[in-house]
Amino acid sequence: MGTGKAKFQALSARGIINKAHLKQNQYTISLMNEGLRTGRLHPREVHGIQTQLMRILKDLIRRYTREESSSVAVETAEGLLTSIFYSVDAQMQSYAEPEKAIAALQAADIRDIYDKGVERVRQCFEDTKRLYSEVKRNKLNVDVDAYQMTIDESLPVFIKKYEIVFDAHNTMASIDYPLAMDDMRVQGVFYIKQYLERLLMETRFCYFFSHEELLDLLRSFGQICRFDYRIELFNIFELMFNNAVFSVMSGGSARQVTISAYQFEQLNRMLAHWDASRMHAAIQEATEGLQHELNIHDAGMIHYMQQCSHHLVQRLNNAASHNSLQAVIVTRQEERIAPADISFSLEDRMSDVDMRKLLDEVSKCEQREAKALLIKSRLHSLHDYLDLLESDTLYGEEYQELFALFGHMELAILAKIVFYEELRSGWTGISSILSDKIEDGDEETWQKHYIAFMRGISAERLKSIERFIDRINYEEMKLY
Repeated sequence: MGTGKAKFQALSARGIINKAHLKQNQYTISLMNEGLRTGRLHPREVHGIQTQLMRILKDLIRRYTREESSSVAVETAEGLLTSIFYSVDAQMQSYAEPEKAIAALQAADIRDIYDKGVERVRQCFEDTKRLYSEVKRNKLNVDVDAYQMTIDESLPVFIKKYEIVFDAHNTMASIDYPLAMDDMRVQGVFYIKQYLERLLMETRFCYFFSHEELLDLLRSFGQICRFDYRIELFNIFELMFNNAVFSVMSGGSARQVTISAYQFEQLNRMLAHWDASRMHAAIQEATEGLQHELNIHDAGMIHYMQQCSHHLVQRLNNAASHNSLQAVIVTRQEERIAPADISFSLEDRMSDVDMRKLLDEVSKCEQREAKALLIKSRLHSLHDYLDLLESDTLYGEEYQELFALFGHMELAILAKIVFYEELRSGWTGISSILSDKIEDGDEETWQKHYIAFMRGISAERLKSIERFIDRINYEEMKLY
């Protein structure tokens, strides 16, 4: 037996933990596997650890059932065990080196490790709540749905429902707003804490610039991409950071994110003659210049900016090779002209009572020409038109009769709504969109009639409508 023990000790001395084998979400389990592989843990020790974990699970089941039962459904037991491992992982990952974590597993009582892990999770939750308060207090004043809803709705759900003991690993929130740099390997409260730290850092960066610059950039971004930026998923910080870097590269101010057409051409000429190495060096230099001019000394933000600059280099290389730099460098767009004959304002919307009266009048009208004229004479708000079209008050050719009374601008407005996905994925011309549109799509009834109407008008009129489509800014169309 003495010889066997000596061999085991020798093996332990030689064994080297491979950190690449350690998993973020199954740290303790992967650590024990590495301990067995390298000889740092004996199978008897692993069995003892597993036995202690099962005792903790047994106690947790009794707590979960409030001492009413010692058994639960398999799914519940698996969830409780995962929660236990989450807390144990929290304590194990607090050791600087995996070798020290293994030594702790060998020397300490597993329940003590678990209790300390629960306390770490609890402290992380308290830190997370404080971070959320700061994020909420410093929230940007922008009409970006995913950003606002994540802060106002999704994160409060997590804070309200998070369960430290029984469900520690569960994120319990639907986070829609994307970070510039995220780490999805992390789970539970540690992920939310990391998310809030990065979101707060991104928000602080955006405050280096004027609110007007931020809004102008969002508008230009939406116009270039041909979508409504308010409902799309994108990262505001990344947009600001990239354009600030481009401003520095083109000789502009670090506090300016507006890129003029002249600056774009200047950048285009430079990037056309640079290889990947030169481009990387230029982005790094501009990023460092940005940090210096904005007086940024926070190590976390500097590291985050460096990570984003590496990502920007990759995007630029790809865009340059496809001659599509305009997709990465957001330039100032000309102001769009809002239509004069139809209102986008919610204030001009009919009251519910008046709308019901109008719908009743339209329903009682027997002639389709009279129906169309009645609608056209009484409605002046886009929202009212949409309410009426979605009410199924019209039938068959009555839609065609109404659309025939619309001018180019009104038809262009409807095109921005009906062909939203096609317009955002690449402007190919209204004729191409109409020819590619599937007959039996998922559109609403009125939209199908609109498509049929548009297919029946002349090519010359379609070209005129195209020109109006490009003049309409989605931001003006307050559809909700």
